[in-house]
This record gives sequence, C-alpha cells and structure tokens, in this order.
Amino acid sequence: MRLRDNPIIEVTRAVACTPERAWELVTDIELPTRVAGELQRVEWLDGATGVAVGARFRGHNRNEELGDWTTDSVVTDVEDGRRWVWSVGPEGEEPWATWGFEVDPARGGALVRQWARVGDGRSPFAGFVAANPGKEARIIDFRLGVWRTGMEANLDAIAAAAAP
Repeated sequence: MRLRDNPIIEVTRAVACTPERAWELVTDIELPTRVAGELQRVEWLDGATGVAVGARFRGHNRNEELGDWTTDSVVTDVEDGRRWVWSVGPEGEEPWATWGFEVDPARGGALVRQWARVGDGRSPFAGFVAANPGKEARIIDFRLGVWRTGMEANLDAIAAAAAP
C-alpha cells in the first residue's frame, strides 16, 4: 500500500430507522465526540451551524502516539438527505484527507456508510511516512485501522441512537 495511491477505508451498517433520521444523525458533527476515538471536540467556524457546501469546522483530536492536534475541514459536497463530504487540511491546499457519510434507503431502515480517503496534501501523516519510507505500507495500514475503528464506533452510535 502506497500513500500516492490515496487509499480508502469504508464501513457500512444497516440501521433500523428512516433515512431521514439517519441523515439527522450523520450530519451531527458532534456525534463522533461521544464515542471512543481521536475526535475529542468539534465546532462549526465562521458562523456555520450545519452541513452546507463551504461550511467549515474545526476538530480537536488526541491519541497516545501523536498527542493533541487540531484540523480544519470544509464541506465540499452535499446531496441533502443522502451524502455529505468534507476535506481536511489547510484551505487552498491539497486535502490531507477526504471524509464522507452516505445514507441510502434499505429494507427495514437505512444503510449508512462512512468512508475516508487519504489525500495528497502535506499533512503530518504524509511527513511521517516520508521520514519512514521502508515502513510506508505498515504505517498506512495502521492509520487506516485507526480510522476504521473510529468509523465502526460512529456507526455503532448511530445505530444505538436510531434504535426504537
């Protein structure tokens, strides 16, 4: 696995609620702060109050290996009720990563997908990989595993909040 291939990770879960309720849950940017994971706190920026193209938000993150850091994100794509996508990294530069949620109708409820793709931006992660080229595949695999664990926790929280 190579960083230049922009690896993608995704998790999908059937949720026992209407697609409208699933959409309400996936657009709550604070939901991931209520589960175990790196995101500790998040806030809308510049007066934004919800998911809309161009809306920006800041995440405050923490893990044992990297310590504390913040990221700024901008919403880049919204299909209301179905899909929203945000890029992470300094505005005007290549994204460090692109993340998204998707909601589709399914028998008995909704299908919710969260995904992320490593970007081409000059992120601290890309710098760490560049400093350790012989370990690139292992570093990427580990990082995508951290992302997968966080996504699974997010979808567990969505399923729990949607339960009747």
